[in-house]
Amino acid sequence: MKKLAKYLRPYARESILSPAFKVLEVIFDLLVPIVIAKMIDSGAANNDKGYIVWCFVILIAMAAIGLSCTVLAQFFAAKASVGFSASLRQAVFDHIQSLSFTELDALGTDTLINRLTDDVNQVQNGVNMTLRLLIRSPLIVFGSMIMAFTINVKCALVFAVTIPILFVVVYLIMIISIPLFGKVQEGLDRVTALTRENLTGVRVIRAFCREEHSVDEFERSNRGLTALNEFVGRVSALLNPLTYVLINLAAVFLIHRCGLQINLGKMQQGEAVALYNYMLQMIVELIKLASLIITINKALACARRVSAVLDVKTSMEYPSESAISSEQSEYAVSFKNVTFAYKGAGAPSLYNISFDAKKGQTVGIIGGTGSGKSTLVNLITRFYDANDGEIEIDGKDIKDYTKKALCDKIGIVQQKSLLFKGSVRDNLKIGNENAADDELWAVLATAQAKEVIESKPGKLDYELEQNGANLSGGQKQRLSIARTLVKKPEILILDDSSSALDFATDAALRGAIKKLDGDIVTFIVSQRIAGIRHADMILVLDNGRLCDKGSHDQLIKSSETYKEIYYSQFPEEKPSDN
Repeated sequence: MKKLAKYLRPYARESILSPAFKVLEVIFDLLVPIVIAKMIDSGAANNDKGYIVWCFVILIAMAAIGLSCTVLAQFFAAKASVGFSASLRQAVFDHIQSLSFTELDALGTDTLINRLTDDVNQVQNGVNMTLRLLIRSPLIVFGSMIMAFTINVKCALVFAVTIPILFVVVYLIMIISIPLFGKVQEGLDRVTALTRENLTGVRVIRAFCREEHSVDEFERSNRGLTALNEFVGRVSALLNPLTYVLINLAAVFLIHRCGLQINLGKMQQGEAVALYNYMLQMIVELIKLASLIITINKALACARRVSAVLDVKTSMEYPSESAISSEQSEYAVSFKNVTFAYKGAGAPSLYNISFDAKKGQTVGIIGGTGSGKSTLVNLITRFYDANDGEIEIDGKDIKDYTKKALCDKIGIVQQKSLLFKGSVRDNLKIGNENAADDELWAVLATAQAKEVIESKPGKLDYELEQNGANLSGGQKQRLSIARTLVKKPEILILDDSSSALDFATDAALRGAIKKLDGDIVTFIVSQRIAGIRHADMILVLDNGRLCDKGSHDQLIKSSETYKEIYYSQFPEEKPSDN
């Protein structure tokens, strides 16, 4: 929680005022039994109605002031906790955006969502309750003991013995429950992951009639989380009965001792009533404290999880703008002995890759499943950093580019087409927010999507559902390509992004891209030979190694791997053994 305290500093004034008003409220609450004792011992005992009325007026005034203090304390606590959580949530979101794919892969989407939402909400609730009640309950408990000593020392010893025992009980339950609340949040991560997986994969589940299996799997996970919650709840629930037993035992001893003191003439009845009222105040505050401790325990467990995300350091560092020179090279992209392995992987995904791609060239990348095609283009965009070797863009090390400069140069259309909820125009303008409608229609035409959008109601204003659910797979791919073309990249990467297109549309798309202005180097990752056979250079990958490179005509003569792929797709062209 200490690491998160800096997000509360802008609300230091509210964080001080809230407990300050609570202290004032406590002072008036502690004075109430004294006034009542005076009413009994000085007013009722002497039948002095005027004194009783005067004490009554004082009690009303104290209640009004105490209520005002309570309202102000809650207002400032709410303002501080809400502002704190907003700043924290923004900081976590900003930090997540700064992480590389390596860290994001390790953390996982589901736990990040939980920590941004549920965990931050729990921390907000904990801060609110802490500012409002954490100082009040101990002050009432210790204040009651101090006030008891001002009335009668021997009777006050009951308070002095009871309070330490109560705090030991509270402490023991606290150290047991805090780790358990952390496990509960981890269990929630698992349930969230399962929920997300089932909702995003609902079409696959139904296609294979796996609905019952999915329900059973979710039920088992949910039951496990429920059982863990119940166990933590039972541990936390011990706090109330244990404190009740201790307080009631203390009340019995107090009443017994007060009776003895009254019989001996060393105490008046009103003072006995005041002492009992102080004991009742302790009971009420300990009930609040029990609830508060459960809330704080949850908040502390969640704060550790949120803090753990903020502690994750990105493995990528970008230089300042001044680190980029204006020199140019004939090669748009160069790989020099590049080797890469995913974090935690047993072996590299790419081994010793070297090639040069000139400006204006079209580079095809082909290979079997798992050969490292997507990994290679992800290194060009610097989604990941190579473990060994160098990657150069325009003759400069990729690590010398600022993030913005690299993003401006490169446009990538990934395997999975992801569109956002909103209009077609809004989605396309992600590539360039300043693009005019004419530019949008131009890139739609290049991406072979113009007719699709023209047929939609509202055209560019046509509203897309989340993930583009109201479009076909091919339509989503074409819109994703158009979105990337809007930014006019110098390096265009199509990572198997036309797999849902028919051959004619795919060919028309490649022809249109070839006609784009500028020396654009285009990388086309494809499983289909037809998609890359006319490329200026084809890279053939096999189990992470660049086994061959060259044009189609060169490879069909010299590369056994390429020939195997080619003839598997065009068996009619395979020469006969005769």
